[in-house]
Amino acid sequence: MPEASSTRTGVPNVLISMLTYVPGGMGGSETYAVNLLKELSGMKDVNVSTLFPRPYDDGRSLEPRTLVPTVAGRSTAHRLGTLARTLTSRLGRRKIRAADLVHYPFSVPTPLPVAATPFVQTILDVQHLDMPHLFSPAERVFRRFTYDLPAKRASAVITISEFSKARIVATLGVDPEKVHVAYLGYQPLAAPPNLGAREDFLLYPARLWAHKNHSRLIEGVALLRNERPALRLVLTGDPGGHSDELPEWVDNRGLVSRDELNDLYRRAACLVFPSLYEGFGLPPIEAMSLGCPTAVATSGALPEVCGSASEYFDPTSPADIARGIAKALDGSSRLSALGPEHAASFTWKRCAEAHVAVYGSVARSR
Repeated sequence: MPEASSTRTGVPNVLISMLTYVPGGMGGSETYAVNLLKELSGMKDVNVSTLFPRPYDDGRSLEPRTLVPTVAGRSTAHRLGTLARTLTSRLGRRKIRAADLVHYPFSVPTPLPVAATPFVQTILDVQHLDMPHLFSPAERVFRRFTYDLPAKRASAVITISEFSKARIVATLGVDPEKVHVAYLGYQPLAAPPNLGAREDFLLYPARLWAHKNHSRLIEGVALLRNERPALRLVLTGDPGGHSDELPEWVDNRGLVSRDELNDLYRRAACLVFPSLYEGFGLPPIEAMSLGCPTAVATSGALPEVCGSASEYFDPTSPADIARGIAKALDGSSRLSALGPEHAASFTWKRCAEAHVAVYGSVARSR
């Protein structure tokens, strides 16, 4: 496809590198990048083009797209292979030179930025520095060279909460004036929120990663079932699906469609989010938008994002998880009413507008 036009004076030409994109395998970072790109492609105050892995192109992109013959993967080894194939791509670096700036929404700067073109890097969080025990030595080394060191050279760093900004500044030594917050958004539904009766199950949509804290959640719900024996727990988000190791009252549905997840939000008695670390935490906002009461951990950015529209608990204490859930269930009507209005302030349009402001500032400073 043709390169973005540079005829509109004052409108920056931004190249977005999506070369480490792995459809269906990146969790929140995929949600962020895909929705951001969709929103940016329809905006008049920025010209967006992309570098995109050829095998994942569906031929329906809204933006001018340059296809690169590479396939990324989730493992460190796969990502190193992607870097080897794309880091010094002549095609990619030619596209970068033609742009006013390049943005790396998946953090990893590939192809390498060129000296004449400023770059913007997104870093969703620095969990690998705050909770290094959850990452392999190879992954920590990979992130040091592809997340941490480039952040110090970037013209701007975009992150998704004040919590993440503070941790980036503290752990990487990046100038706080260079770090910009763009809150995530959610995709609103045509259907109205459910402010009425709900079913007797709790919902936790999260992959079975260590920081997502599933084991303590199950302990907490087990305690709560002493008083509410009919209460069940539904898990989604992990491709592993069902597990024989889970109690019979836990239903692990694995990966579900967006329509199925929205249906669960509309029916669940409460969304429970016991994560030990979150740079943002989008599922509580999605749940709130559909009137689902929420009980979330006091960790990371969750209190910042969820505000007064949720109940809170200590995620390291199963007993306090049970207490927080019980309080949310008892205050279900109040939380259902608060949720949609609170969620409405988080939109992909606002997220994209915050990015465009950063792009404009970087382009003007060239």
